[in-house]
Amino acid sequence: MVTAVTADGSPWEPQFIRAVDSSECIGCGRCYKVCGRDVFELIENEDDDGDDDYSDDVRMVMTVSHAGDCIGCGACERVCPRNCHQH
Repeated sequence: MVTAVTADGSPWEPQFIRAVDSSECIGCGRCYKVCGRDVFELIENEDDDGDDDYSDDVRMVMTVSHAGDCIGCGACERVCPRNCHQH
């Protein structure tokens, strides 16, 4: 893992995003808005409970679309109300 030094000399270790827990994500878009690196994408996540074939339970959730663009700043994790980011 990479360790850096901040302007005041404090050690800092970047926390790179690995995934977003779609079962916890509410699709609020806060992580998308705070990320300046185009790491996230809003996608449809079908809630398949298996009760019927006519279920319209589709909700929007965030996913990591470009993990390689993450700089490890952790802003997404700090603004998430559901703690669904995995670093």
